[in-house]
Amino acid sequence: MSAPPTPSVCVYHGEALAQYGFGDGHPFGPDRLGAFWREFVRQGLDQRVRVCAPVLASREAIERFHRPSYVSQVVAQSASGSGYLDYGDTPAFRGVYEAAATVVGSTLDAVERLLRGECQRAFVPIAGLHHARRDRAGGFCVFNDCGVALETLLAVHGLARVAYVDIDAHHGDGVLYGFEDDPRVLVADIHEDGRYLYPGTGAASETGGGPARGTKLNLPMPPAATDREFLEAWDRVESFLQAARPQFVILQCGADSLAGDPLTHLRFSIDAHVHAARRLCAIADEHAGGRLLALGGGGYNRDNLARSWSAIVSAFLEDARA
Repeated sequence: MSAPPTPSVCVYHGEALAQYGFGDGHPFGPDRLGAFWREFVRQGLDQRVRVCAPVLASREAIERFHRPSYVSQVVAQSASGSGYLDYGDTPAFRGVYEAAATVVGSTLDAVERLLRGECQRAFVPIAGLHHARRDRAGGFCVFNDCGVALETLLAVHGLARVAYVDIDAHHGDGVLYGFEDDPRVLVADIHEDGRYLYPGTGAASETGGGPARGTKLNLPMPPAATDREFLEAWDRVESFLQAARPQFVILQCGADSLAGDPLTHLRFSIDAHVHAARRLCAIADEHAGGRLLALGGGGYNRDNLARSWSAIVSAFLEDARA
């Protein structure tokens, strides 16, 4: 009897990953991973994927994107458990360094598995911390695992074209400005207009600087935008990516752009997110050897994040069977 086929999708789960969350009623609480996992198991998806344990990143890896002085600040505040790492959204707590380093390490482990061909797609639910800048925290994000992954793909693995696609309600400012002048990083970001939502960035005019002009696509949406506006914008994303021919694709699939999120004003449905996931599977298969990494990002309605993230993994599995 032949051995069963190796699962084509890796999904990360474990208590160390759940530690990245803030207490005292903070919107980004440590319960978010559990909310997702209960729905994931209820649908039987855990039996169809390779469940991967969280991994702690080295300081050296974190510093591919972040400045050493900022990493030292996080280490110090992690030991004391006091103060804020930004201007008031991102509180320190004892062990915050290890928790944030685990997000980075799990994302990097997924990158390596995809590059080695151990899976076609991967999903890290507590990840996609796209607001952290190279020198500071921001918007619930301590370390920018997206930025570290991009630097790793470019500097360590020598890729020349990497696509970062972001459908979180909040603009991925840490990624955009971290690679604003780098033509190797193709950014496509659908988000709520910054005039109405944190961080106030991501205007359509922000297309990259210097040699990277034209490699960044920002698509701000008006409050209350629905799937109609999303799909119109998505057509532009697809054209942009097809022209770019990326060698690796990262999707930040924050569930806070779905209708009913308590912090945002967009009204997309899960169908919109699934459409994006399926189309990115096709683009990754055509240009990137199938390598597609999804990162959970935001989402503060627990039912929304549980159902949308499960639906995205399900779309990955359906695509892999096709």
